[in-house]
Amino acid sequence: MTDKSKLDRREFLRHAAGAVGASTQIGQWPGQELSQDEEAKSRRAVTTQADEEIHFPRQFRGRQLKMISFPLGGVAAGSIGLGGRGQLCNWEIFNRPNKGFRPPYAFASIWVQAGSQKPVARVLESRLLPPYEGQDGLGSENAPGLSRLEAAVFTGGYPLAHIDFQDRSLPVQVELEAFSPFIPHEPDDSGLPVAILRYRVTNSGHGAAKVSIAYSLDNPVKTSERNHDKRLNEFRSTGSAVGLLMSNPGLAADDPMAGSFALAAMPSAGAQVSHWVGWPKGRWWNSPLLFWDQFSKEGDLGAQPEPFDSVGVLCLQNTILPGHSASFQFILSWHFPNRTPEWCGWTAPPGEEKTVIGNYYATRFKDAWESVTYAARNLDSLESRTRMFVNAFNVSTLPAAIKDAASANLSTLGTTTCFLTADGEFHGFEGSDDKLGCCFGNCAHVWNYETATTFLFPSFARSLRKSAFGYSMDEAGAIHFRQLLPDGKARSGFAAADGQMGQIIHAWLDWKLSGDDAWLRGIWPRVKKALEFAWAPDGWDANRDGVLEGVQHNTYDVEFYGPNPMCGIYYLGALHACDEMARAVGDNSSASEYERLFEEGQRWIDTNLFNGEYYVQKIRGFRKEEIAPNLTSNMGSENTEAPEYQVGNGCLVDQLVGQYLVDVGGMGALTSQENIRTTLRSIYRYNHKRSLADHDNVERTYALNEESAVVVCDYGKAERPHIPFPYYAEAWTGLEYTIAALMISWGMADEGIEIVQNARLRFDGEKRNPWDEAECGHHYARAMSSWSAFMSISGFSYDGTRAAVVATPRLPHSGFKCFWATGTGWGTFSYQGQASAVQFRLKVLAGNLRCRSLEISAAGTAAIVHYGGEILLSHAAKSGENLIVTLQDVANLSAGSELRIEALI
Repeated sequence: MTDKSKLDRREFLRHAAGAVGASTQIGQWPGQELSQDEEAKSRRAVTTQADEEIHFPRQFRGRQLKMISFPLGGVAAGSIGLGGRGQLCNWEIFNRPNKGFRPPYAFASIWVQAGSQKPVARVLESRLLPPYEGQDGLGSENAPGLSRLEAAVFTGGYPLAHIDFQDRSLPVQVELEAFSPFIPHEPDDSGLPVAILRYRVTNSGHGAAKVSIAYSLDNPVKTSERNHDKRLNEFRSTGSAVGLLMSNPGLAADDPMAGSFALAAMPSAGAQVSHWVGWPKGRWWNSPLLFWDQFSKEGDLGAQPEPFDSVGVLCLQNTILPGHSASFQFILSWHFPNRTPEWCGWTAPPGEEKTVIGNYYATRFKDAWESVTYAARNLDSLESRTRMFVNAFNVSTLPAAIKDAASANLSTLGTTTCFLTADGEFHGFEGSDDKLGCCFGNCAHVWNYETATTFLFPSFARSLRKSAFGYSMDEAGAIHFRQLLPDGKARSGFAAADGQMGQIIHAWLDWKLSGDDAWLRGIWPRVKKALEFAWAPDGWDANRDGVLEGVQHNTYDVEFYGPNPMCGIYYLGALHACDEMARAVGDNSSASEYERLFEEGQRWIDTNLFNGEYYVQKIRGFRKEEIAPNLTSNMGSENTEAPEYQVGNGCLVDQLVGQYLVDVGGMGALTSQENIRTTLRSIYRYNHKRSLADHDNVERTYALNEESAVVVCDYGKAERPHIPFPYYAEAWTGLEYTIAALMISWGMADEGIEIVQNARLRFDGEKRNPWDEAECGHHYARAMSSWSAFMSISGFSYDGTRAAVVATPRLPHSGFKCFWATGTGWGTFSYQGQASAVQFRLKVLAGNLRCRSLEISAAGTAAIVHYGGEILLSHAAKSGENLIVTLQDVANLSAGSELRIEALI
């Protein structure tokens, strides 16, 4: 056994948090006694994990390239996957998922002639990976038999991907950088239906090298009906962009596939451009053969062949001097305006299934070429702002696994899980099935878990709130947790207790992060009505005692009967949030009632549901006539008096999900602080499995064998109901990140980091795609809770209503730097220790930030505040181990400005 295999758990975590470096100190693990067998199993699992330490950005090679599909495309605008070998896969640009699809011919090729040597031509991808079998072997699509490059190394940190290609027969070095603009708080420029592919070729030889890169693409604008196949490829040149606009005039104007695609390039100085609007037309495999004959011999395309087919090709050629490099830059763009509910998988009111609800990007650009033109004209600005975000995020001195999880799941915003309709409103499926969206409707109880929109695209968050508190809420105040489209014509189903309470807390969070009192006043009557729906006769809290005793539909797709911690603590969070919002709008009588209910409910839950280790459910039966309308589905227990599908005395991983969500906004404890800490230690002890080799699960399987994961519910210390609730034995990354964020917030940073690390190790490129965390569908929205773990460990929070900043990292932070975001702007903050003072810097990179007080981690009781070349009048006071600096006047920080505090020791 090697020395590495003898690592104890603390030593492993020190490695797992490697991105923090020597500044990270791992604290004590929670008190627990393990048997010798348990300890041995734990050590075996830890040994395996330690061998696979995560770095950020992630890097993949060899077999790890197999599963990679890195989404390229604007947020809510569709995407094309960049595969680990450099190939394009998963073309999901046609208003719905399309896993596994790519046009029959879509690939780049490179041709190099060094001096007078014989030219070398390759498909610009690394070699295909096993398996190689099929009814036709690998078939002929995309010419798998053409020579490819020996190997590739893929480095990815969303939204940037980088591939280093390796081939000893190629006399130059080639790399690819691919991205789509992603700029927090700027949804328009982040929502462009474009992908940038920039190949960089370096000549390290002693003589000049002539290099060509050609991109071939079969026009993708087609249907399966042959009589509609009148595809047309037209050459265009506008400003700095040249290329092919691909369309299909044979399609009806309202056909879901009607639209256009652009294959464009931005030639660098001195580059020669050639193109074919189609490969030579022929039978059998004449077309790819004749293309390859021409390109591999000459390095350009020459005259347009007649007749030709639908595979267009664009070629750039340049001469590169020894020791120099050249860029070959391509832009892909798409424009498919005819999104309908039926086509994408969204449920519509009766008769509206084929109604065009559209895409917002299609209202901005008339076709794909117009979006290419916009991207090309503004590329420097788009890229610089994207890189400003990436740099601010990447330099954050947080554990690599935390950054990796947060970054990877931001890609969900750029997949078919999300879209903007023509009216500019944001919508989200729960996830994406292979060919249709999965689980329509901005599902409230699923989307409650994510906070990425709240911090990075606040307009998306407000759109979700507009849906929940708009027509989706009925006259009684029940939020029908799935929105139908077109909106305003019918409602879907019924209310979910967790969905309703979570949306109330999200409204509070949107308000707190922005400080926008006018927005709150506008939405408050609807929020108030939603909360008080809980008091309806035979409803959730019909006796108004602060406890949800009624029948509660929830994210497990069944109803929980009787008081339970998940929905009950959510309710406490909603009561506390409404107390604050009511006081802000002057509704003091309502605020007093909410406060009373909160205090009564808090006492009851701590007294009656806490079993000494964690919170449990008290199952109660109801006669059907005792259950209010709009509370039940047809998926839960048929017997309402002795209900099945309950939690009972199990340890539920998201029993504190309400606490998780209010922690994001810095609300404070909803139940006993000691009970919260004890519960988190219990969840870590029972639900966290260091190996699943002995874990039995007959349900959906997202983790298995010796992988480590957190299971939804553990019955190790309690008798399992004969028929437990669905999904209890599964493992969801969205819940793993949720509980990790909670642990980090409540003094268990080591354990939270470990859980995130183990989750991300499962997405290693060989077993799973690192940019696709599935639950009910690919790219599942709940997994964007990973952003909360990032915010939690950063220790940054903001109360816009008081212009109050808290920046107290939950890690040792001498030499600390981190990204932050609020509802109004984003930037970085940092700490630098000195002999006589601690230097704290708060920088705004985009947007703005109103600042009246700052709570920072610093000893001493005095501070000097610098801003704009001046020293601001301020007062400093200790608060525990922190220092609160209050400015005499509010400082309005704008983009590019920095506030600096010298905390005197």
